[in-house]
Amino acid sequence: MAGRDYVDKDLYAELGVSKGASAAEVKKAYRALAKKLHPDNNPGDATAENKFKAVSEAYHVLSDPQRRKEYDEARELFAAGRFHTPGGFGGNGGGVGGFDIGDLLRNSRPGASGGMGGLGDLLGGLGGMFGRGGTRAAPRRGATVQAAITIGFAEALEGLQVPIRIPGGGACATCGGTGAKPGTTPRTCPTCSGAGVITRNQGGFAFSEPCQTCGGDGRVVTDPCPTCAGSGRTDRVQQVRIPAGVADGQKVVARGRGAPGENGGPAGDLEVTVRVSPHPVFGRDGDDLTITVPVTYLEAALGTTVSVPTLEQPVRLRIPVGTQPGKVLRVRGRGVPRKDGTRGNLLVTVAVTVPTHMTEEAAEALHRYAELVAEHPRKHMEEQVAATRGGAS
Repeated sequence: MAGRDYVDKDLYAELGVSKGASAAEVKKAYRALAKKLHPDNNPGDATAENKFKAVSEAYHVLSDPQRRKEYDEARELFAAGRFHTPGGFGGNGGGVGGFDIGDLLRNSRPGASGGMGGLGDLLGGLGGMFGRGGTRAAPRRGATVQAAITIGFAEALEGLQVPIRIPGGGACATCGGTGAKPGTTPRTCPTCSGAGVITRNQGGFAFSEPCQTCGGDGRVVTDPCPTCAGSGRTDRVQQVRIPAGVADGQKVVARGRGAPGENGGPAGDLEVTVRVSPHPVFGRDGDDLTITVPVTYLEAALGTTVSVPTLEQPVRLRIPVGTQPGKVLRVRGRGVPRKDGTRGNLLVTVAVTVPTHMTEEAAEALHRYAELVAEHPRKHMEEQVAATRGGAS
């Protein structure tokens, strides 16, 4: 972000939060806007893409406590178009003629006399606002980029490699990051002579501010690159490995795959939220897969062996004699892959089916069976209720 943006842009308004918003509120607002405006969700919409870049830049500053502090202090210093100090240098009240804030910044050092040590470092860190004369901005780590993907149920268990597009995340391959059309080079800004700042007289002192012609960069691109339109950056595709066994809503962090750093600083991280589509047959409970398998009344009563599907090959499962509806049987090692190389289990819930249509002969056979067995499945309930009344049925 150019130094001038610290003066002109209201980064809080970009994210729709107040200046006193907490870090959590800033993050929540950014996530909502990034999801809404992401280019993948708005293909071909240049307005949405530009807004996405703007909120990403705002989050890049406001998500970092040090950058946010510098931004707030810079806005306070320069919002009124003049420099203010507790001693009152502004206007005619200070009575300081020919005062140049650039000189103050160039001469200030930590611990220097006059109590201004560190001010040059503070203002010099604002994206190079004060050009060659000020303290050079320190390397800064790039911002963390948020992304979201949706994968299939089986893909979540197996793991896969997915491409994630990072808007403005790489140097333009056409111009090498210069922003100028191949065969041309940016020229020195004629307004500031490459300093990136200009000096204006304000009452009793001279005030240095970012050059409006070059935005504080010191260079002007007269023939912009057709690929990146002079920005020097293009979208970059990062390949991210989604591990086997990833759960719905889990975040996968790719270190150093996010926004590029500033002034030689390291790149930020790429944080991918994974959404897993539901499966029509299988469910998931932690590291276990779940499935409901229907059996007939005779199979549950007499016992049998049934074929149970898995996401790989079917398995044979023994249904014990007298299995009751809702009984959960366990097939070991057929569940979700774990980090240690083991797998969870497949939990099979037995559902006893009841025929809705039967022949007259089948009905007669069931009546004969009922006479032979003479079951009273509700008798224990009646006895328990009677016991609570102090009597017997």
